[in-house]
Amino acid sequence: MTRKFFTTVLTLLLIVGVTSQADAQRKKKKDKETVKPTPPPKPKKGAIQPYAKVITKDAKTDDGLFKVHVVDDKYLFEIPDSLLEREMLMVTRIAKNTSNNQSFGGQKANTKVLRWQKKGKQILLRVVSHKVVADEALPVHEAVTNSNFEPVLFTFPIKAFSEDKKATVIDVTDLFATDVKALGLPEYVRKGYKITRLDTKKSFIDSIQSYPLNIESRHVKTYSAGAPPSNSSTGTVSVEMSNSMILLPEVPMKRRIFDERVGWFTSSQIDYGSEAQKSEKVTYLNRWRLEVKDEDLEKFRRGELVEPKKQIVYYIDRATPEKWRPFIKQGIEDWQVAFEAAGFKNAIIAKDPPTKEEDPEWSPEDARYSVVRYLASPIPNANGPHVNDPRSGEILESDINWYHNVMSLLQGWFFVQTAAINPEAQSVGFKDEVMGELIKFVSSHEVGHTLGLPHNMGSSASYPVDSLRSATFTKKHGTAPSIMDYARFNYVAQPGDKDVALMPNIGVYDKYAMNWGYRPILDVETPEDEKETLDGWILEHAGDPWYRFGHQQASDVVDPSSQTEDLGDDAIKASSYGIANLKRIMENLIDWTSKKGENYDDLSEMYGHVVSQFNRYMGHVSSNVGGVYENYKTSDQDGLVYTHVDKSRQKNSLKFVIDQLFKTPTWLIDKDIIGKTEYSGITERVRGLQVRSLNNVLSLGRMMRMIENETLNGSEAYTLVSMMSDLRNGIWTELRSGRSIDTYRRNLQRAHIEQLASLMTAKDTKGSRGSSYVKSTAVTVKQSDIIPVVRGELNRIKRDAQRAASSAPNTITRYHLQDISKRIDAILEPK
Repeated sequence: MTRKFFTTVLTLLLIVGVTSQADAQRKKKKDKETVKPTPPPKPKKGAIQPYAKVITKDAKTDDGLFKVHVVDDKYLFEIPDSLLEREMLMVTRIAKNTSNNQSFGGQKANTKVLRWQKKGKQILLRVVSHKVVADEALPVHEAVTNSNFEPVLFTFPIKAFSEDKKATVIDVTDLFATDVKALGLPEYVRKGYKITRLDTKKSFIDSIQSYPLNIESRHVKTYSAGAPPSNSSTGTVSVEMSNSMILLPEVPMKRRIFDERVGWFTSSQIDYGSEAQKSEKVTYLNRWRLEVKDEDLEKFRRGELVEPKKQIVYYIDRATPEKWRPFIKQGIEDWQVAFEAAGFKNAIIAKDPPTKEEDPEWSPEDARYSVVRYLASPIPNANGPHVNDPRSGEILESDINWYHNVMSLLQGWFFVQTAAINPEAQSVGFKDEVMGELIKFVSSHEVGHTLGLPHNMGSSASYPVDSLRSATFTKKHGTAPSIMDYARFNYVAQPGDKDVALMPNIGVYDKYAMNWGYRPILDVETPEDEKETLDGWILEHAGDPWYRFGHQQASDVVDPSSQTEDLGDDAIKASSYGIANLKRIMENLIDWTSKKGENYDDLSEMYGHVVSQFNRYMGHVSSNVGGVYENYKTSDQDGLVYTHVDKSRQKNSLKFVIDQLFKTPTWLIDKDIIGKTEYSGITERVRGLQVRSLNNVLSLGRMMRMIENETLNGSEAYTLVSMMSDLRNGIWTELRSGRSIDTYRRNLQRAHIEQLASLMTAKDTKGSRGSSYVKSTAVTVKQSDIIPVVRGELNRIKRDAQRAASSAPNTITRYHLQDISKRIDAILEPK
């Protein structure tokens, strides 16, 4: 039994041992299975990642200046190291505006020179300024650098490096999706719309595309606004912004120094390194880089025409209607004759773009191409902006914006200015050949802007008025020496003046300006070395009005010889011819605008053009009162820069306005036209015409210039007292004659009193010399002669009105004169 028991115990022990051993092995295996290897440490937030983890296989890539990658909803730039520290021009425009406001839509909002810079684990986007400079070799350069520190516009953590380690990847989404003011709406628009903040939930990037020399971005910005231009109930304004980032040339073009005697678009810098004993402003031309090929230098020296190294090429937008393309092209290539004056042939050409099949990658957004953009827009306009290198003035590319509705504007101008003598304009809806010629004219004018030329509003004043009635003269010289004037169409020519030219062409001044701005001056090192030659070219034509540049002016016209829309050297004579033609048009207006089965919209529109044209003539003449001529000169030239308009011309100009406008222009008040086009409005229209010219004559600046003229020139001047007396006698004629005063005249007389009243309380104005466009005159009103003269006029009118009221021929005239007396009392003795 003992042995049996022992055997049993031993067996149990063996079983337990085996079981324990198996359990131990299973536990060891289980433990081994549950113990995982230690994972690698997670990368720190913001750490630089391997390229493949950032630019995944799902990325959509657009190759160009930078590679632009789109991953999910993120936009990434892959910036080659070779482009770090290179300067790039960022041009920001308002591409689309909620209200399609002409002042904002399509307009340039901001221009910045940028530099991408690597610093540690970040890429910095810095703003570069070229406004203040000094030569690096000069001691003052260090001071300029210290006071011109480049601000950081944005910082980007580096996401990855390219696989060859020659490029850096960053996420630029926030640069375009957030409110970076340099890339969004400009401050003056924000103030106008009362913008408070960007609504990021309603703002997004539409596209970013890369081209060989530029990157184009489109992004929608939605702002909370207190005064949105439309849909005011939303409290927001949405705009589409475009940003063009263009690589600037590594070696800037040689500058050409500006001279105000030749009109030009310019760039400028403050140079602290000049020899002048002050910081000197250096202004230089904006122009294309036209250079002579090395193999053609000797031909060029001999005076032979040569083709430039690189032509100026304009492409015509694919969207342009086929029938207008030849005329737009011709308007571009008409400038070849001007470049020939500068020594170049075929310097500018026009091309059709490749079809989508020929080149699917071709795009008008590509900075390598300058394009005439055809826009389906109701804006009746065209414009020719350009992008230039601020370091040198080199024009890099240009897009002419051609709005479809510019044709309606051309039709109105051509009708109202030439229909009296031109059968082709005696209808609404011109033949294609006629409209084509008008389109060619506008095309040439806008191309001139893209070549660097501003408006030359003084050009047309160089032609004698009666020369514009000569077929021989006008066919050779057009209506002005420059197509850059607003010398639209020949409103001077009268019936019987056969075969006169009706519009300007590339003229004498244009050829002269192209030669002055573009002809290479060989064998000189610096822009300063060119100045003697450039000055000599100007002096060759000094005193010749055909070669004069007259600056465009803002609303307060100082120089009456540099006005928009005028023709000839005598505004009174030219406007007299123009009014005679308007009267002829009025006699035929209903017949020339009527079409069977259609309403009177065309009649109404063309009648409006007649009224507007008449208003222009009044402006051309009235601006002679208190006018000062401006003829740019240098100190080595004889004569004055500024001279007052002759006394007799000023006096006759006021008389003309009194006779043609302040005496009710009854020829303009046609009952048949009015009855077909409006239920009311003619009284207000005539009042508006009269008040505009009246206020122009009685502007503070004009009156102050007359006071100054008398101070300087004594009896040779047309004095303020004389002018005010002539004006009063012309407006208040009935007070002496005892005649009834009609509705139009009563309105004019009240307007006269109101304008005199406003002068009594007018605020001082500051003179402006910072802009050639704005020539406002400084007036300290209460310390000038203006208030005493105005007070004297009010007392004189009150006395005459009281005397005339007692013998007024009818009730309304008496009431009117009694009211005038009370109004003057309230002005002179306000409660």
